[in-house]
Amino acid sequence: MNSMRIRRTALAVAAAVVLPFSLAACSDSGSDTKAASTPVADDAAKSGGSTPADSTMTSDKPFGAACAGVPAEGAGSFDGMAKDPVATAASNNPALSTLVAAVKQAGLVDTLNNATDITVFAPTNDAFAKIPKADLDKVLADKATLTKILTYHVVGQKLTPKQLENGSFETLQKGMVTTKGSGESYKVNDTSKVVCGNVKTANANVYIVDTVLMPK
Repeated sequence: MNSMRIRRTALAVAAAVVLPFSLAACSDSGSDTKAASTPVADDAAKSGGSTPADSTMTSDKPFGAACAGVPAEGAGSFDGMAKDPVATAASNNPALSTLVAAVKQAGLVDTLNNATDITVFAPTNDAFAKIPKADLDKVLADKATLTKILTYHVVGQKLTPKQLENGSFETLQKGMVTTKGSGESYKVNDTSKVVCGNVKTANANVYIVDTVLMPK
């Protein structure tokens, strides 16, 4: 009996000694798990931090009140125009039909389509309608004059909205155009307002304007 009591006492003492170490080990294991999970949480937070950078891409989109009139899909949409050279792209935009007819009349379709990295200030149909019909018909019938006017609307480089803030650029007609503005409000030669800007085609940036520009 005495020997059994001694054994039970020894087991109880051993348990009392081992149990705290076991609990401590479990506690340490839990703290290790928490510590290990922290870098993962940090990485997730870091990956979420890339969202603001993506939002800056919207600054390269077309802007202006008249952009609402551009078809949402098809060849005349912004995506469709981006796939075609500028004269072809313009022909798919109903608001530019008078300009397209003038470009064809002047024989400039291939010139514009084959040009590299240009900017076109494209007058709307309403812009041409501001010109008295007799005067417009006279210009359309005079190929040399028509060519001068149309090439005055073309700059030999792709212009960004930032460059339009206070710019002066030589045109294909060899005259100069000036631009002023900021944000989504720009004017060319202080008279022609950009109504839909930063429209991309395969070879050009297009700024649709509300007044026909006349060479200085």
